[in-house]
Amino acid sequence: MPVIDHVSVGVPDIAAGRRFYDPLMAAVGARCLADGEGFAAYGDARVEFLLLKPFDGGTPTGGNGTHVALAAPSREAVDAGWQAALAAGGTDEGAPGPRAAYPVPDVYTGYVRDPFGNKLEVIHKGFSA
Repeated sequence: MPVIDHVSVGVPDIAAGRRFYDPLMAAVGARCLADGEGFAAYGDARVEFLLLKPFDGGTPTGGNGTHVALAAPSREAVDAGWQAALAAGGTDEGAPGPRAAYPVPDVYTGYVRDPFGNKLEVIHKGFSA
């Protein structure tokens, strides 16, 4: 069994969140499986990533030093996800490329921050030049 069942990030508005996340998730092979008042749930065969309005009604924030890594099936999917995120209003936090500092070989990844302050990584492990 996986160690993590799912990850959620806070957004102030689900419709605005979907405008950003729908194209990004499509680029990495996921889709919105369910949505409703206060949530949108993404995955392929099961829910793995959620957008949530904070239950306490407060402002959603991204944690300092925290990010969510989205697995991509290829280097091209990393590029497509990163570009989709920027086109949907995200900001560059590190262009796609190899990351020699990672503790596993052949990592290709890009970083972006969503319009709500959450930091995301789109990552493919197994890239060979």
